[in-house]
Amino acid sequence: MTDPLPPTRWAQGGERNTGYGRRFADLVADGADVDGEARLADTLIERGARVLDAGSGMGRVGAALQTRGHHVVGAEPDPALVQQSRHTYPDLTVIPREILALEIADLEAASAPVAFDLIVCVGNVITFVAESTEVAVLTRLRALLAPGGRLLVGFHLRGGPATARSYRPEEFVADAEAAGLVVQHRFGGYDLRPVDEEYAVWVLAGGSVSPPSR
Repeated sequence: MTDPLPPTRWAQGGERNTGYGRRFADLVADGADVDGEARLADTLIERGARVLDAGSGMGRVGAALQTRGHHVVGAEPDPALVQQSRHTYPDLTVIPREILALEIADLEAASAPVAFDLIVCVGNVITFVAESTEVAVLTRLRALLAPGGRLLVGFHLRGGPATARSYRPEEFVADAEAAGLVVQHRFGGYDLRPVDEEYAVWVLAGGSVSPPSR
């Protein structure tokens, strides 16, 4: 029997997280530009690439990449956000799993790729994983990369959500390297602004590894 996964920081945040979905629903309804992450992600891959949106939330990034011609699947454990995503972007496939619970069988059941040219893990997702699971999460994501695939990660260094962890750049780099990932680039935002102490965007590469077990 598989041991249960520890609760994520997102799950522990409970009602304090409910404003996220409402805020982005309002922005989308108002026609605001919410595609910054997707624009950068699109530059990292060829047309028709296989993309996993890990922690896909209400679906805006994955849907934007799908519109740009990529084969996208989202993974999101929050039932309310899964429901919102399926309502707002019904053509986007979303698997209701957190990253550590996402198995090859889940991807196959959704007729999704089992290896990805790009994995998007933005919007503070990595700072909301369960305590002390950061290396395990990054290792799982690396295992889902196709040869030559890359990982796009973004999170606040300051002023982020109250329920997220504080993740210093040197800590993140150490965890990424422990997971077998290599830092290719770091920026201060999805518009490639210079590195600062407010937000960090990372492009990571991983070598060829065995996929996760079924």
